[in-house]
Amino acid sequence: MIANVKAWLAAGAQVVDVRSEDEFRDGAYPGALHIPLHELAVRMGEIPRGRKVVLYCASGVRSATAARLLKQAGYAEVVNAGGLGDMPV
Repeated sequence: MIANVKAWLAAGAQVVDVRSEDEFRDGAYPGALHIPLHELAVRMGEIPRGRKVVLYCASGVRSATAARLLKQAGYAEVVNAGGLGDMPV
């Protein structure tokens, strides 16, 4: 999966951080859009539909849920990168 994430980032994917405000404040992936998982349903429109989407959280659990929700909403290219520590540098 990491190879896909690297390729998607290189291609200009939208990175979305679904962690809490406190977690995001403590550090985030550069350029990540911050939408906590509990706000995703009402803020989904902030994520461009025409771009690949890379999601991450702290461990991969919340981002897996977010990926499922986005796919159900019609986002075609979505990948769960796991936790912030799993994001490629």
